[in-house]
Amino acid sequence: MKRSLRCVVLPALAVGAALALASCSKPPEPVEDVRPVSVVKVAPGAGASDASYTGDVRARYETALGFRVAGKIISRDVEVGSRVRKGQLLARLDASDYQLNIEAAKSQLAAARSDFMQADDDLKRYKELYEKKFVSAAEYDRRQTTYNVAKARLEQAQAQLGVTRNQSEYTTLRADQDGIITAITAEVGQVLSAGQPVMKLARPEEKEVVISVPESRLDEFKSNGQVTITLWADPDARYKGRIREISPSADAVTRTYTVKVSIVDPKPSVQLGMTANVYLGNRDGVEVIRLPLTALYQKDAQPAVWIIDPKTSQAVLTPVKVSRYTEASAEIAEGVKAGDVVVRAGVHKLHAGQKVRVLAETAQ
Repeated sequence: MKRSLRCVVLPALAVGAALALASCSKPPEPVEDVRPVSVVKVAPGAGASDASYTGDVRARYETALGFRVAGKIISRDVEVGSRVRKGQLLARLDASDYQLNIEAAKSQLAAARSDFMQADDDLKRYKELYEKKFVSAAEYDRRQTTYNVAKARLEQAQAQLGVTRNQSEYTTLRADQDGIITAITAEVGQVLSAGQPVMKLARPEEKEVVISVPESRLDEFKSNGQVTITLWADPDARYKGRIREISPSADAVTRTYTVKVSIVDPKPSVQLGMTANVYLGNRDGVEVIRLPLTALYQKDAQPAVWIIDPKTSQAVLTPVKVSRYTEASAEIAEGVKAGDVVVRAGVHKLHAGQKVRVLAETAQ
């Protein structure tokens, strides 16, 4: 019995001693919460505001040329890229049938002229007879009517001959102005209908760049009257652009809007078909800061960002002013400067004064 009591009392005393010693020791210090973050460093000059769109140089005035009559092409005297002068021969149709029509019209005109001359002579004779009372007034009136009909037929034949001659002239296609052939859609031997396009003639004195703009950026073009244009062939040259036309409806396939930008005072080196970039925004050295949208934090309905203090490694919530939003970034007008280190992800998991550990850093 004594031995059993000893077995119970001794462990109890040991536990009590351990608790007493534990109560005399210092409590463990709390571990500081250091959150790993991905940041972006704002680099000097990296904030130039450029919305770039690629297009090609075209002539503002481009005309589709075609024959005014139907027929088979027997010759074509120009190629794509040919420079032509006003009145220059471009292509010809087989004019055999039209020449036959001219001969037929000439014959009809000769017959109508003979009928008219006969009716004129008869009217003169019957006029003398009527004045001498040898014929009745009714007979004279019939001769007058015959004369009028013959005269009308003569005029009709003359007009028909003019039409057939014009149609024969229409078998030759000539340039109606100076320009450049930009496209050819018909070849020798092809039979065409009247008015079917054969080639396109562009007037190169006024050039423009045609681009496609998504609907989310359309308002920017409506509010900007001028843009900047550069060419891939000469990237150092800058041209002022003027927005001339914005399509009222979107393309059925791409769902983008066609925007035409006139080039102000282009150099002779600016050729049709060249690839060009149209910049909407600052191209005059004015810098802004661009940050990813994931870096923005909302405080009291106002945008802000977390900036890392390099001395304390703490996140400081800084209000900012956003000048423009894009699909993936925001342009900051006030609140940050070049060299600041900004948290780019996980901004909603931070609190003021929290220490952070940088995992990755990129330049913006």
